[in-house]
Amino acid sequence: MKLGILETGAPPEEIRGRYGSYPSMFRRLFGESAYEYAVYDVAAGESPSGVDACGAWLVTGSSAGTYDPEPWIAPLEDFLRAAKGQAPLVGICFGHQIMAQAFGGKVIKSPNGWGLGLQRYRLGAARGWMDSPEPIAVPGSHQDQVVEAPPGAQVIGGNDFCPIGMLDYGEDRAVSLQLHPEFEPDYAKALIETRRGVRLTEEEADRAVMSYEQPDDRLRVGAWLQRFIETA
Repeated sequence: MKLGILETGAPPEEIRGRYGSYPSMFRRLFGESAYEYAVYDVAAGESPSGVDACGAWLVTGSSAGTYDPEPWIAPLEDFLRAAKGQAPLVGICFGHQIMAQAFGGKVIKSPNGWGLGLQRYRLGAARGWMDSPEPIAVPGSHQDQVVEAPPGAQVIGGNDFCPIGMLDYGEDRAVSLQLHPEFEPDYAKALIETRRGVRLTEEEADRAVMSYEQPDDRLRVGAWLQRFIETA
C-alpha cells in the first residue's frame, strides 16, 4: 500500500539532525518496508495530485494552530473533506485537530495549558483494529485541544485534561489521536529541553522529562494505526 504523509511541520532545527523529520519518525514506527511512503510537505505548499494518489493518508503534528492564518491550512482542510470516506485517514496531534476542524468540530488554545510528557488516556469500547480497551500511555506535547467533536465522530479516548483525545469517524474511515506514538522517548525529552526556560518553566520541564521513566504504549498504538490503515 502507498501511504501518503501530509507533513504539516518539523521538529525544532537544533534537534532535527539527530531525530529526523516527522515523516521519518512514522517510518520508524511502522517500519521502513511496511508501505510505499509518499511525503507531501503541505506546509511548504506541496499538495497531492488527488485523493487517489495514495491508498491511505496520515496528517502529522505541527507547531501551527488550526486557527492560524497560514495559507496552506484551508487547502489542507479541503483535501481532507474530499478524502473523508474515500480512503483511510489518520490524524496525529495537529492532524487530530485539523481533521476535527475540517469536519465541523472546534479547536482552541486550551486554558488548561500544556499537555506534556507521558499522557494516560482512558478508552471506550475496543474497535476491531485495537487489541483491547486497556488504557494507553503515549507521549504528548500540545496546548491546543479539540473542544467540540464533529458531527458523527465518536470520542473513544481521552483524560480529564484532554477529554476529546481520540476520535473515530466510523464509516468515514478516519481516526485521530492527540498524542504522539511516533515520538521516541529520547526525542520527546530533547523537545522538552528546547523549550525549558523559554516556553516551559523548570518545574514543568522536569515533571515532563521524569514521566518518561515509565513504560509507554507507543508500539501498541502504532500497531493499531497500521491495522486501521490496512483494514478501514
